[in-house]
Amino acid sequence: MYFYDSRGYGDFFNMGEYSRMGYGQVRKKISIFDTTLRDGEQTPGVSFSMKEKHNIAMKLNDAGVNIIEAGFPAVSSDELKTVKRINNDIDNTCSLARCNIKDIDRVIESDSSIIHLFIATSDIHLQYKLKMSRDQVFDKIINSIEYARSHGLKVIFSPEDATRSNMDFMERIIRAIDVDTVNFPDTIGIMNPMSMYYFIKKIKEFTDRKISVHCHNDFGMATANTLAGIMAGADEVQVTVNGIGERAGNASLEEVVSSIYGFSDSYTDIKMEKLYGLSRYVSSVSGITPQKNKAITGENAFSHEAGIHVQGIINNPKTYEAINPEIFGVKRRIVIGKHSGKAAVKYILESRGIYKTEDEINNILKTIKNENKTVDDEYLLQVVKNE
Repeated sequence: MYFYDSRGYGDFFNMGEYSRMGYGQVRKKISIFDTTLRDGEQTPGVSFSMKEKHNIAMKLNDAGVNIIEAGFPAVSSDELKTVKRINNDIDNTCSLARCNIKDIDRVIESDSSIIHLFIATSDIHLQYKLKMSRDQVFDKIINSIEYARSHGLKVIFSPEDATRSNMDFMERIIRAIDVDTVNFPDTIGIMNPMSMYYFIKKIKEFTDRKISVHCHNDFGMATANTLAGIMAGADEVQVTVNGIGERAGNASLEEVVSSIYGFSDSYTDIKMEKLYGLSRYVSSVSGITPQKNKAITGENAFSHEAGIHVQGIINNPKTYEAINPEIFGVKRRIVIGKHSGKAAVKYILESRGIYKTEDEINNILKTIKNENKTVDDEYLLQVVKNE
């Protein structure tokens, strides 16, 4: 059992001697900040209705997410109404705003108690997007935070494109601001686990404030980079359901939370059994179905076809499963196809009370392999019937 494993989830992970090296030393609660309703909705082609956003928010809350980013009230009047409804129905929500008075006023109007302020801080963004100097951005940050605080808001601040920003400028900003949380976005996903680790370690040298990380998946490293941030001292992670988001998406809620339990002695408030249903709902309303081999929530994540694998799974699931699927409230799936062996056919038939001789099973398997495709259980039963 892991150090802080208050829910007993450690028993569902089958980790090796070396797999927890480094991460195992991290022993604390990790706060989960979900931005499916904001960054996730920025996925090209995705637009949630008010009802869908409210339903997602309720499901996120039910799953134990600590902070839900309800949206960006300044985007439109409809967005403001939607965010306000969510903020009024759920306590643990926040709203996004740029560092300007108009955006902050929209957050105040949305009845949010937490504001997520952001402005770009990298030189390339300052020059080509904001057309501002570092001093001008610094003043805008300080004035925006003071204005938000004067209206009773808790403040999360994100220096956009932090991982490409000048570290001296980062230090100047972070030492000067009075906020509850500083979030560091890897805005275009250019970090790797080693660089993210040393980046957060450096940040920790000049602040003891709550630190959050927000990783994008442009190089397929969002989950790994998020874990590296935790290992370096981050207290909170920003994620989306199914990893949806702009371009290649964000760190995936289900992957990050599972990895926290699998690789560290830390814990979260997430109810793991809620994640699969949450993933399926977001998939249905976003129109984006996770790839079949996606970790944790993909259709094939706990499916087995190869004969050698299935033989091991039947004898002891730990042989080929690092995670017991029951933690997510789902069942492993034995698939019959050209790579299957007799053990798989026998296992599925006997689970349905059908017992066949070895010769009969060989004939059934031969028939299926001649189809050169994966078949479902009903097809298997039809083959049995025709034998």
